[in-house]
Order: sequence, then C-alpha cells, then structure tokens
Amino acid sequence: MPGRILPTLPTADVASHSTASSCYVTIGTKVYDITPFLDDHPGGGDLIVEYGGKDVTEIMQDEVSHTHSESAWEILDDHLIGFVAGEKVIDAVVKSDDPFAIVPLEPGSTEKGMMELENGGAGEEVRKREEVRMFGEEQAEKAVYENTGLSSAEDLDKETDTREDYKKHKFLDLDRPLLMQVFLGGFSKQFYLEQVHRPRHYKGGASAPLFGNFLEPLSKTAWYVVPTVWLPPVVYGTYLGFTHFTPLQTISYWMLGLCLWTLVEYGLHRCLFHVDHYMPDNRFAITAHFLLHGIHHYLPMDRLRLVMPPTMFVALALPFWKLAHTVFAYDWYAAVTVFCGGIFGYIVYDCTHYFLHHKNLPSYYREIKKYHLQHHFADYENGFGVTSRFWDRIFGTELAPPPMPKVMKAV
Repeated sequence: MPGRILPTLPTADVASHSTASSCYVTIGTKVYDITPFLDDHPGGGDLIVEYGGKDVTEIMQDEVSHTHSESAWEILDDHLIGFVAGEKVIDAVVKSDDPFAIVPLEPGSTEKGMMELENGGAGEEVRKREEVRMFGEEQAEKAVYENTGLSSAEDLDKETDTREDYKKHKFLDLDRPLLMQVFLGGFSKQFYLEQVHRPRHYKGGASAPLFGNFLEPLSKTAWYVVPTVWLPPVVYGTYLGFTHFTPLQTISYWMLGLCLWTLVEYGLHRCLFHVDHYMPDNRFAITAHFLLHGIHHYLPMDRLRLVMPPTMFVALALPFWKLAHTVFAYDWYAAVTVFCGGIFGYIVYDCTHYFLHHKNLPSYYREIKKYHLQHHFADYENGFGVTSRFWDRIFGTELAPPPMPKVMKAV
C-alpha cells in the first residue's frame, strides 16, 4: 500500500475524468487513474473510456463481456490515486461523533471508523476491492496456458520482476545484454523454446538491453520508420508501372503483388519465424532464432522491437526481388509493379502489427488484435496471420476462441 496519505476526491471531480486524456475509474471507494494504460489495454482504450468516472466492479467481473485475470486487477492497483466518498460514506461521516476516524479513507482506517461505516451501510463500498482480492485468492490455482504461463492478454502488460524471474527460471537476466546470454547460456533447444515463449514485460514496455554497446540503436525501430523508408520507393515503382502499362494492367499487377504478400506474410511467420522445433539444437541456431523473432515473443510489448529494422527487411526482401524478376522475366516493369504491391502489403503488415500491440483500433481491428494477442498469451503454435486470419483458415492453423479457465492447465 502507498506510504503516503492519498486524498479523498469529490464525487463530481472523479466523474469529470471520463475522456481519453484523463480517465478515472473506481472500485467502491478507491479511485484509479488509468490514463497511462489506455493505449495498452488489449481490448482498446475506448472500451475503458466508456466507463470513465464510474465504478467498474461489475464489468471487471463480467466473464461474458471479458474475463479479467488477477494480473489485470494488479495493474489496476498500480494506478490507485485516492478515494471517493459516496452517499453512504458521507452519511456515516455526518452522523459520526468522530468523523476523522472515518476520513481520510485510507486503508487501515481505525476500528471505530470501520464500525461506524458498517453501521451506516457503507462498509461494503469500502471493502469492495478487498473482497474482489479475497475472491481471487480463494481460487488458489491460477488457470494459465501451459505453453506460455499466462492466462489472458492483460498478463502481457504485467511488469516482470527481473531479479525474481532470473532467480526462478535461470534463463535471461533482463537487466543485462541479452544477446550474449543467449549465445553463451548453453541452453538446450527445448529449454530455450519453453522460456522464450513465456512472455516477460520489461519496465513498462521499455527495451531491455540486447547488445549493450554501440550496436544497441540498430536493434530498435520506431513504427513510423517503416512507411517513411519504404513508401517512397513503392510510390516510384508504381509510377513506373503506370508509365509502361495501361492503368488496368498496372492495378492488376500491383494487386497481384498485394495478394501474394498475404501468403508471404503467413509463410514467413509460420515457416521462418516459427521454425522452432525444426531448427538445429545448437547455440548458433538458437541465437539466430532469438534475433529473428524469439525476442518479440519474449518481450512482446517492447515498442521499439515490434517492426522490422530496414537492414533486416532488405535481407529478407532481396530473394523476393530476385523471384519477381525470375517469374516475370518477360517484362521488367511487371516484376517491379508486382514487387511494389507486395512491399505495400509489408508496410501495412508491420504498421498493423505495431498498432495491434499498442494502439486503440476500430471494431474490426479489435477482433484482429484479440486474435493476435491470443497467439502470444495462449498458443504460439497457431494463429500466424497478423493482418488477416484467411490463410490460417486455409491451412488449419486458426486459433479457436480461448477456453474458459476451467479447461486450462492450473499451476
């Protein structure tokens, strides 16, 4: 609990904080400022803002609407800023011969104050958060997914205690450069895959050190770098297509490239990024896997390691440039136009991937967001489509709706 006295806020003041720029919610008499969490809420910040300035106990416990894990409640506790006195509490204060025994509404109020709140019918409001906590603790075995050790998307945002995590799992110390720990760790492939797919959350979504030297900036890429670097050549290549073909021919070649990208997106994610069990059991393969995609599953909410660095993209795109000019060898402009449609698909993919992890999205994309985050917290061996689940359906890797906790493994 906080070491300082938290303020008791006016009801009207709490109710006024109901926008994306300042959003408070309450549980009984406790007030939480969850504005910093809006962008990271798996269901989108708009869903929270809808309840801004209001008590969210019922919706937080509503399994039909959305099951909230204990981690979600713990994240909420981290944003406690004060207390609010409802009508019953105010009545109890007015009738009390010692109102300062009741207010401020800090946890650990005097026994006399709690007795007067109980007599005034306000005890339930004051105890509401604690009763939720006790209800969760009664369920001693926390239902989690065996592959990831998590129970819901909210767990992805629960900050990892780096010291305890290293002490418990003996894998990677998040406070030290990760790359050489992976290379020199002597981990078996089985142990590495078990650990790298159990997500951690480093210091509020900051980037854990990877190289620990002058190479560190090369491992970080802001999302806007992708369209900034790659849109201009795509526009130019498309323009070349229009100068050589009729508009209909250009659009047809370009759309062919875009459609082919969706298959490439699925294929890369499934057959390269998740080569997992087919990769050799040695430190070189494990380290390459970690650099290519493992670090994203290990730290999925790292804002600067969500999109592909330009240098890595060039290395992956070069074979497809050669392939396009081989398949469409009869016309250089056709190859360029198809390739540009595919690269535009990549730009949309990488930006979408970032937004799925960190931004509020329209209703259609919220469903994609839930689907992709399920790939992280529930089943990394399925659900390889990021911008669409179309190819997952075709190849039988579509994620099923998350099962209720009773059918998950309890640990």
